[in-house]
Amino acid sequence: MTRISMKTIKQLNENDLKSKIQESRSELTKLRIDGAKGTLRKQSGKLKPLRHDIARMLTRVNEMKREK
Repeated sequence: MTRISMKTIKQLNENDLKSKIQESRSELTKLRIDGAKGTLRKQSGKLKPLRHDIARMLTRVNEMKREK
């Protein structure tokens, strides 16, 4: 999964954001399991950006809730 810019995140609606968050979390879980097994070598740099993307999306969801 590629990095998601804040501009793209702001264009998505709440349902799309929630589905993207779910996809990202499942990918993060998969990467963490691979890390625990010791088979993560080439993809170890994807963990931190993925966590940051999830945080950005959650922030946007919370902003949308406050605007209502």
